[in-house]
Amino acid sequence: MGAPVQAFFLTDAASAQHSARFCLYHPAQGSPRGAVLYLHPLAEEMNKSRRMAAQQARALAQDGFHVLQIDLLGCGDSAGEFADARWSAWLEDVLRGCRWLRERCNAPLWLWGLRAGCLLAADAVRQLDEPVHLLFWQPTLSGKLLMQQWLRLKAAADLTGGQAKTILQGLREQLARGEAVEIAGYTMAAELAGALEQTALTPPNKVAADTQLVWLEVSTRADATFSPVSQQAQAAWHQAGYALHSQIVSGPAFWQTTEIEEAPALIAATLAALQTLPS
Repeated sequence: MGAPVQAFFLTDAASAQHSARFCLYHPAQGSPRGAVLYLHPLAEEMNKSRRMAAQQARALAQDGFHVLQIDLLGCGDSAGEFADARWSAWLEDVLRGCRWLRERCNAPLWLWGLRAGCLLAADAVRQLDEPVHLLFWQPTLSGKLLMQQWLRLKAAADLTGGQAKTILQGLREQLARGEAVEIAGYTMAAELAGALEQTALTPPNKVAADTQLVWLEVSTRADATFSPVSQQAQAAWHQAGYALHSQIVSGPAFWQTTEIEEAPALIAATLAALQTLPS
């Protein structure tokens, strides 16, 4: 048995408003091989993914990694409502989480993102002044695509009435006027939507030698292959200087399934990929 998981609120004295971020810390067993910050996906995908994230965090801790799970501003048990969320605030949350880990460990730093969390990780590495390894789970390739999918959730409810296109246009007009939109119980500010649409999963211009990128996707098909756009994105990261390990493993799209599901092969593949890398 390793050290117990520690639950706490990460606060910032310099930011009194909405400063508390709920965190779960999984201390590494034995000599630490790395320090990992988990960046969760967007809205309801975060809730659907909690079990998988917890299982992977425990497995990584048992394998020698410090793991910090942080609920971003307006998400989960952190301060604020989802309507308060801003991309810039989420980036600052990432930096705060990294600083917290650095105060406790000087082992290699990893950002582990799921879906939209990968976009946030890719943006954050440009603001960190040290080499950062990346673990991408089912990465979203652009915030614009993610916003299209999210807005269509609202329009889908009216498909039978033939109003989907009209509703989609109305939502975009709301955002253009600077108004928030409410979809599936989540209110998204126009500022967050606009920033998200400007993001893309592109590598930074400067990459330190031996920086690692582990890119994992899941599929229920035995003959699944990476989509052409995913292959192009991976090639761009490899050409930028990242040592790329990519793999498709068997498993459901647990972040969007009706029932909470697990993908044990994804956890095993993550551990296997990180075990082969230098400490």
